[in-house]
Amino acid sequence: MVTQEQRRRQLAREKFLRQQQRRTAARRKSHMRNTVVASVLGVIVVGSVVSYATGVFKNDDKKANAGAEVTPSASPTSKAPDPCAKPAEGAVKSLSWKTEPAMTIDKSADYTMKLATTCGDIDVALKTAAAPHTVNSFDFLAGKGFFDHTKCHRLTTNGIYVLQCGDPKGTGSGGPGYTIPDENLKDTSLKGGIYPAGTIAMANTGQKHTGGSQFFLVYQDSQLPASYTPFGTISTSGLTVLKKIAGAGESTGQGDGAPNATVVINKLTVTKS
Repeated sequence: MVTQEQRRRQLAREKFLRQQQRRTAARRKSHMRNTVVASVLGVIVVGSVVSYATGVFKNDDKKANAGAEVTPSASPTSKAPDPCAKPAEGAVKSLSWKTEPAMTIDKSADYTMKLATTCGDIDVALKTAAAPHTVNSFDFLAGKGFFDHTKCHRLTTNGIYVLQCGDPKGTGSGGPGYTIPDENLKDTSLKGGIYPAGTIAMANTGQKHTGGSQFFLVYQDSQLPASYTPFGTISTSGLTVLKKIAGAGESTGQGDGAPNATVVINKLTVTKS
């Protein structure tokens, strides 16, 4: 027998998936318009493909989506104080490439990633051997300053529990202009349809191999299909930062919107250990 709580979670996931599908359709229409304009002007415009994955993280590339069970404090009835600092000075770079960067990382080496955010540092141990294309892409983009000064544009606090980042536009429609293949979808950490707290994974459009630059950070166990490349594990201190962000809630009060906290990635770096 399905319990009321199980039914609530199922409805939340279904609502999320419908929202992602609508956003993906809107992005595709916008991309088609941009392509027509570009051809008239004689300018080559490379559209961003990444949009959060099938549900939570369709590059809503505006997903990413990530989830976990929400505590009452994650969806406050009144807006909580902003727990984060003022962003560092600087502007987001407008960068785009036609093709995935060449493989330059050492697939046998260990790499770490640091998100120096306005809310605190989030350290990630990357799964290089299992997701080499993803790690190589982040290493490339980080070296170009692609993520610096970008906002984390989406927080989900109901049904799934994730913070989505990586869009230079801050709207869920941006990306690097190229896509990367799905990887590591049979990771042993993904058990029972759950992306466990501490997972960092790629957002996509809901279609295969459409990851770009958007990603989501799971701060509480979240039920999601194994369609989003898990490419790293967030440190304990990083999870503390994420829970602080989640505790401030999101803008709609419905469990899916822009975070109330001012979450900006001042700088993202990838380092070979």
